[in-house]
Amino acid sequence: MMFKLWLLLLLLFLSLFSKAQEIAKGKISDSLKEESSTTSISEVVLRAAPRNLKLNDGNIVMSVAGNKNFKTSTNLLEVLRKTPGVTIDQEEGIFIGGRIAPAIFIDGKAVVMSSQELQGYLRSLSPEMVESVEINTNPSSRYDAEFKGIIDIKLKKNMNLGWKGNYNGNMYINKFTYRENSLNLSYNTEKVAYHFLTGYNNGIYTYRYNALQNLANTNIMRTRMYQIDDGAVYNIQAGMDFRLNEKNRLGINIRRNLRESHRTRSGTLYITEKNESEVVLNSENDNPTDYSQGNYGITADYTFQNKDFKLNFLGNYLAVKNKQQDDFINRDKPTSDLLSYWKSDLLNKINIQTVQADASYKAGNADFEAGVKYSHSDTNNNIRYDTLSTGNQFVFDPTRSNIFRYKEKILAGYIAYKQKFGQLQINAGLRFENTQSISNAVTVDSVVSRNYLEWLPSFSASYSFNPSHELSLSYSRKITRPVFSQLNPFRFYFSPLNYWIGNPYLQPSFTSQVKATYRYKNWITSFIFGKEKDVMTRYPMYNPETNVLEYLGANLPYRNFAIMETSFPVKIAKWWNITGQVTGYYNYEFRPYLDEVFAIGIYNFEVRLNQVFSLPKGYTVNLFANYESKSGNSLYLFKPRYTVDLSVQKSWLDNKLSTKIGYNNIFDSYDQYGEFRHKYIMDNRLNHWWDSSRFFFTLNYQFGNSKYQVKEIQKTDEENRTR
Repeated sequence: MMFKLWLLLLLLFLSLFSKAQEIAKGKISDSLKEESSTTSISEVVLRAAPRNLKLNDGNIVMSVAGNKNFKTSTNLLEVLRKTPGVTIDQEEGIFIGGRIAPAIFIDGKAVVMSSQELQGYLRSLSPEMVESVEINTNPSSRYDAEFKGIIDIKLKKNMNLGWKGNYNGNMYINKFTYRENSLNLSYNTEKVAYHFLTGYNNGIYTYRYNALQNLANTNIMRTRMYQIDDGAVYNIQAGMDFRLNEKNRLGINIRRNLRESHRTRSGTLYITEKNESEVVLNSENDNPTDYSQGNYGITADYTFQNKDFKLNFLGNYLAVKNKQQDDFINRDKPTSDLLSYWKSDLLNKINIQTVQADASYKAGNADFEAGVKYSHSDTNNNIRYDTLSTGNQFVFDPTRSNIFRYKEKILAGYIAYKQKFGQLQINAGLRFENTQSISNAVTVDSVVSRNYLEWLPSFSASYSFNPSHELSLSYSRKITRPVFSQLNPFRFYFSPLNYWIGNPYLQPSFTSQVKATYRYKNWITSFIFGKEKDVMTRYPMYNPETNVLEYLGANLPYRNFAIMETSFPVKIAKWWNITGQVTGYYNYEFRPYLDEVFAIGIYNFEVRLNQVFSLPKGYTVNLFANYESKSGNSLYLFKPRYTVDLSVQKSWLDNKLSTKIGYNNIFDSYDQYGEFRHKYIMDNRLNHWWDSSRFFFTLNYQFGNSKYQVKEIQKTDEENRTR
C-alpha cells in the first residue's frame, strides 16, 4: 500500500512539474512541440527507448556513455546500482543473480584490487569514461570456477598520442562527512603508454544495531549498539604498457594501498523481567578499535598475436598485512563499576602468487581456446587476547586467543569451443580444478588437509530470429571454496554476548544452474534455476544459561533456487525516459537445525523504477526508487523496505566540467528489520541501520589532449577470497 501511494504521489508531482514548466515558459519548447501529438501526459503514449540494451551470448550489455539513464550518476558504482540485474547493498557490496558477489572485469580481464580498493576505483570512473557494462550471471568454463557471476566493464578507448587527466571528487554529508578524491593521468607515445592513478579518501561512516530478545528465563533483553568509523585510505598505482611491435605487447603494473581506521563502538545491554517492572541488568560496553592495512602488488602481462592466433601470459604477486587492536570494556551503567575488560591484538599476513597462460585460435566460423593456471596462497593469522584479572593485571586468555594458518594450491585448465551456424551460435567448454589445502588451527592442534579434483562443464546456445527477437540457453557447474574468514576459528565480537566464529571443517559448495534469456526489442527477460549442494551458511546458537548468541558456520545439504527478471526501458516523452525492472526470487533450503529440519520455500520480489528528465538549459534530473518485498530464509524473516534517490546534473566548459548534486535514500527508509521465525527456539528481533541517507556533491573535470585508455591490471580468484 505504501509503495502504491508513493507511485501516485510521484505521478502527481510529475504532472504538476510539467504544468509549471509550461506556465513559466509561456509556451512549450520547440522540442516538446514536435512531440506534442504523441507525448501529452494526459494521453501517455509509450514509445520505444533508444537501444541502450542488447544481448551477448545471453548476457545483458548496457551502454553507459551517452546513456541518459546514467547522466546524473556520480560514478560507475552508482551506474551499477541502476543497471538491470545488479544490486548494491548498504555497505556497497556488489551482487548479481540474487546474492552472488561477482568478479569485476575491465575490458575482459579482472582487476587486481581488494573489495575496498575496487569500490574506490569504481568511484573514480565517471559514466562518460565507460562504453558499456556486461552482466554475466552464468560464466562458462573458461573462467575460474569461483566466478558464479561476472560484471565486465568496457572502457572508452582512443589511441591518440599525448596525455590525458581526470579528477573526480565526491562529498557525502549527513551527520558526518566523507570525501573521495582521485586523480588519473596517462601519457601515450607511439611505443609506450604510461599511466598513474592516485586517490585519497577520508571521513566518517556510522552504523546502528538494535535487538530485542525474550530470554529463556522470560526476561527481556534489549541490545543497542552505535558505531562510528573514522578512516582514511591512500592508494597509488603506476604502470607502463609497451607496444614492442605489431605482434607483441608487454605490460607492467605496480601498486600500493594504505588504509587506517579508528572505530568507536559503544552499546548497552538492558535486561528486565517479563513485565519490565524490575531491571535485572543495565550494562554499557565500549569497543574502540585501531585498524591498519598495507598491501602492494606487481603484475606482468605479455601478449603475442599473429593473424588468428593469440597467446597471453600473466603473472601476479600480492602481499597484504593487516593489524588490529581492540579493547572490550564492559561496565555496570548505573554505578560505572567495571564488569569485564579484555584486549585483543591481531596480525594477519596474506601472500598470493599466480601464473597463467591462455591461447586462442580462430578457424573460419569456429574459435578454439585453451588455458592453464596455477595459484598459491599462504595466510597466517595470529590473534591474542588478554583479560584483566582480579589483581588488576592483564593475563593471557587462551580460550579466545588463536593462531591459524591456511595454505592453498590450485592447478586449473580448460578447453573451450565456439562456432556460429547462420543465426545459431554454440559454445561449449570443460574445466578442471585440482585443489590442495591445509588449514592448521595451531592453538587447538587441529589440522585439516584436503586434495580434490573437480570437472566443471558448461554449454550455451543462442539464436537470433531477427533484429527484434533473440533467445539463449546456457548451463554451467561451479565450485565455491570457503574464504579465509569462514574457516578461521576465532571470535569476532559484535557485543560481549554476541559474536561469530569460523569453521575450519567447512566443505566447498557446488552449484549447477540453467539460464534462459529472451529479448524482444528493448524488453529483456531471463529465468535462472538450479541447485546448490553443501551450501555454506551461518546459523545462530543461543545458550539459555549464559545468554550468549553465537553465529557458527556449517554446510547445508542443499538448496533449490530460481530467479526471474524482466527489464523494460520506455520513452514516455522526448524529455522523460523510464527504465523499469521487476525481479522475482525463489529459495528452498533444506536446513537441519538443532533436532529439527526446516525446509521452507521463500518467495520475494524487487521492483525498481528509474526516471530521467531532460530539462531546458542542459539540466538532467534523475528520480530512482527501489522496493524490496518481505524476504528471508528458513530461520529468519526480513520486513519490506524501500529507498528513493533524487539527483541533478549539469555540464559546463564545453562538457569538460560536470557537477552533480542529490540526496540518496531521501526518507531514510532502507534499514533492515529481521526476526527469528521459530519463537519456541529463540524469540529474537533485530535491526541494522546504515547512514545511506545523505546529501552528495560531485565534481568531475577532464583535461589533456588524448583519450588513450591504458590496459587495466588484473585480479585473481584467490584475491577475491581474501575479503
